[in-house]
Amino acid sequence: MRVAVPLRHSYRLLNHGPTTLIASAAGGRRNVMAAAWVMPLDFEPPKLAAVIAGETFTRELVAASGEMVVSVPTVAQVDLVHAVGSSTGRDADKFETFGIGTEPASLVAAPLVVGCAAWLECRIVDEPDLAERYDLFVAEVLAAWADDRWFHAGGWDFADPLARSLHHVAGGSFFATGERVDATTRKRPR
Repeated sequence: MRVAVPLRHSYRLLNHGPTTLIASAAGGRRNVMAAAWVMPLDFEPPKLAAVIAGETFTRELVAASGEMVVSVPTVAQVDLVHAVGSSTGRDADKFETFGIGTEPASLVAAPLVVGCAAWLECRIVDEPDLAERYDLFVAEVLAAWADDRWFHAGGWDFADPLARSLHHVAGGSFFATGERVDATTRKRPR
């Protein structure tokens, strides 16, 4: 079941470096793309950084709306991730083309991709020089969600191999998140 993640802990949804899906919507159109270069950037307010190439349709929609949803797909969605990362949505709606289920986001127009392990609803922070020069977008996380089967007690539990997140290597090759390993030293209080 999708449950809210406290915003101060939203960085935990991305700090293990997963490949993500970025959904966008503007002007009655929507799109989804795969993105390997997405990372948490700040705690309060929570922010993330995402590279969205200049020629993509997603970039056009994100620039027009100032919003996006970043989703964390699972191993079970590897073919979907590769398909949306290898095609354009400029000529056809990828959600329809690939039969991607969606749910409405709570605070932005872009949809949540059904079946993912986590979702972050974001508003773009105005940093035009970063976007122009590096294709880098900074976004404030407005709402964060996770599937409580795999993210609970503030952390990931990838015991189910098909629920593990993906890490893009090149082309259609990915690694899956591995086994959790905890240090034996005491955790510092936050």
